[in-house]
Amino acid sequence: MSETTETRKQRAARRAGEFPPAPEPLPRPVLDSHTHLDITVSEAGVPGGPAEDPVAAAVAVAASVGVDRLVQVGVDVASSRWGADVADAHPAVVATVALHPNEAPRLADLDEALREIEALAARDRVRGIGETGMDFFRTGEEGRAVQEESFRAHIAIAKRYGKALVIHDRDAHADVLRILDDEGAPDTVVLHCFSGDADFAAECVRRGYLLSFAGTVTFGSAGALREAAAVTPVEQVLVETDAPYLTPMPHRGRPNASYLIPLTVRSLAETTGADLDELCAAISATGDRVFGPWQPSSSTGGS
Repeated sequence: MSETTETRKQRAARRAGEFPPAPEPLPRPVLDSHTHLDITVSEAGVPGGPAEDPVAAAVAVAASVGVDRLVQVGVDVASSRWGADVADAHPAVVATVALHPNEAPRLADLDEALREIEALAARDRVRGIGETGMDFFRTGEEGRAVQEESFRAHIAIAKRYGKALVIHDRDAHADVLRILDDEGAPDTVVLHCFSGDADFAAECVRRGYLLSFAGTVTFGSAGALREAAAVTPVEQVLVETDAPYLTPMPHRGRPNASYLIPLTVRSLAETTGADLDELCAAISATGDRVFGPWQPSSSTGGS
């Protein structure tokens, strides 16, 4: 091997920051129920390289493999406002708005931030309140009271505006259910990046919640998560990227984007024994019921 030839380690390091190749298209269109286009564009760019309108480019790449609708998710006031504006400009995108549970304890004025989130919640293209919830992994005991206060406030906003509640739950299953019981859950609840086992999945299903599975379901160590997917009725399944994170196998560690959803959908079909075409149809119908209607997605440019 010549000195100018890349070693395997060098090649892996170089490719770690590149978007993976596009997967085989799905037989029916589905949605990406949870993505962060703002973070993806700023940290990883756009699949295919720089574009004058990076959101339109990301939407187009996703549509080419059968992912024709995206839900842009807010994590703070700025990203929520950005997402609402993007949804106004791009027919294939709708938005959710919220203060992430790890963001809430950092705020100097939680009440003011919640007022801004509520103002955004009134906008038509904002279809959900999230991601909100509880995170005991990254926030310690000192921040949990504020997390809970914020979560309860978001539940109330979702109920006032008739929007879906999109929940971030990390190592906090029992507390998330306790707070939902205390406050009374909105009509539509989505457990984003579902991370529980089959027993927790069965309890969420019993309550009528939607379970959104990310690329984590494809990981070799995720046997318990696949068991959870197997007990979830297809009509309560959503699929997401959480891009730019949680890239499905075999591309774990590289940037994620909505066009990689087919890898997760095919993994779910294999796990559940569902027919791929029927699974796609069910996910699409559930997405429309929860977040729709979208405008026709054939026009993906800004208005």
